[in-house]
Amino acid sequence: MLLTLGDIHTYPAGHVMVRQGDFGNLVFIVIHGLVKVTARTENGRESLLAVRVRGDVIGDMAVLDGSARSANLITCGVTVARVIKGESFVNYLQRHPSAALTLSTLMSDRLRWSNQRRLEFAGYDSDVCLARLLLALVARHGRTGPEGMDLGVPLTQTELGGLIGAKESTVQKILRDLSARGLVRTGHRRVVITDLPGLAAFANLDPVALENLPANP
Repeated sequence: MLLTLGDIHTYPAGHVMVRQGDFGNLVFIVIHGLVKVTARTENGRESLLAVRVRGDVIGDMAVLDGSARSANLITCGVTVARVIKGESFVNYLQRHPSAALTLSTLMSDRLRWSNQRRLEFAGYDSDVCLARLLLALVARHGRTGPEGMDLGVPLTQTELGGLIGAKESTVQKILRDLSARGLVRTGHRRVVITDLPGLAAFANLDPVALENLPANP
């Protein structure tokens, strides 16, 4: 299995594992911690594209197609990852079709996530986009706590805005409104969903979509 390849490395918080535009030959499997995927546009603005957690494979696209890195990979807190050389990674996939199929499934899931964010950005106002993003994050990473469902990932309001194409001031205003409605609570790099069905209703999600969300604590 892939976890038998490469070596385990521990990275400090804020470490740039991969830099956008560089050519690299390493693939990473996150064992512990959180990695942010960011990219800088031509006008210099940096946006958060995604977050990767335990079990996620990252850095594989550039290794598979030989292109430059399309984004930065930055640790958020101490992160442990298995680091695999590109040749070993590709050879393993060639010898194990089932592993290649699993990787294809993961890549498809990442593409679906990105496509869904783009659709929401085009079809909804920022407040609904943010509500849907919070629900999507809690569905993937959420943890039940005494106050409600914690997102499970420590994101700043600027980073949340980057995921929906909104300014920090816009995100602050939306979160204040959601908090006043009793749907969320906010703290330093923390958002807790206190009323999951209420937030889903605000986000215009149908009952079928609720089946894929964690149960209200």
